Amino acid sequence: MSQSQGNEAEESKPVLTASVNDVRYIVALLRGINFSNRASVTLSADLGIIVTVEEARTLLATSYIYSDHFDEWNYSAEISGPASSQLSDPHVDPSTITFEIPLNTLIECLNIYGTAGMSAAGSNSSHRKWRREGDRSDDERYGERRDGRQQARGAGNVPASNCIDQYFGGGSDKGTRARLSYAGSGHPLTLWLAEDSSGPTTTCEIVTFDPEPFIELPFDGDRTVLKIIFKSSSWLRDALSELDPSCDKITFISNPVAEARKAHREMPAKPLFRIIATGTFGTTEMDYPNDREVLETFECFRPMRASYNFAQIARTLRALQSSTKTSLRIDDEGLLSLQFLVPVPKPRAGLSDSFIEFRCLALDDEVAS
Repeated sequence: MSQSQGNEAEESKPVLTASVNDVRYIVALLRGINFSNRASVTLSADLGIIVTVEEARTLLATSYIYSDHFDEWNYSAEISGPASSQLSDPHVDPSTITFEIPLNTLIECLNIYGTAGMSAAGSNSSHRKWRREGDRSDDERYGERRDGRQQARGAGNVPASNCIDQYFGGGSDKGTRARLSYAGSGHPLTLWLAEDSSGPTTTCEIVTFDPEPFIELPFDGDRTVLKIIFKSSSWLRDALSELDPSCDKITFISNPVAEARKAHREMPAKPLFRIIATGTFGTTEMDYPNDREVLETFECFRPMRASYNFAQIARTLRALQSSTKTSLRIDDEGLLSLQFLVPVPKPRAGLSDSFIEFRCLALDDEVAS
């Protein structure tokens, strides 16, 4: 009898329990890739939570929410076996669990008290700008949701026996605290949310699904032909924001520093790094200077040119708004990798770093050297 009860207790133990005292930074990482509602969530003992979305089999975006960003993190992969669709895949790491979830629903739940908005991380940095101040935050539409009716709706959803205050620390700042729980394949992702330990609480259960395969776009660093690190993400964000949204193609052109400096009598110097946007109403060109205040790192191994769907590159604007630095890499086949550094508070240890990565295939016949 006691052995049976022990087995039932072991089976009921969640695969993941995690809590965080401020969901704003996690929501910023999720909103950075919120252009497709179908999201693949991978739980990993080493990396934490990896959320991936794709578009048109040519664009792949991933947010990394590391385990040390949580105030509480308990993960036990061995409790639950892999999803049925993963059993025959020899490449699946047995220490990870993957499921799919509607990303919009997850973000809406985390923002149920209207306190998950976060301004751009780089908006206060001082540098020469190409545009005037006043960028609108994509979180503004959530600003009206903090009212008494929303709190009343959440009140009483979690019984007192859950003792939610043991998971959420104190503090006078207004922010949403959250506790996540996942019991394994076939179970929902459960969220407990509160603004403070003495206020109303809300419970959300989000249905999860067996994962379907996403496109794989591996980036081989040995085949890199262009690598740029922008000292501030604002340098790329402002450039993309200036472009006409009706553009259908964006082209990156780059030349090694030695060749960019050459100028002949009848031929101007080649651009170091140039962005060209092409659309129905014409073409826009923007050149970047060889300036350490703009480009922290610039490595171009040979002249290159690659074009991409502008609408897909524009998907990165939300991630740019939350990031402080941006890395741009392109390989010899035109595969683009954009990595956005996002500062996230680490509990009791100051700021940590997370990042969002976009990988995008070049348009056919639009890669040249």
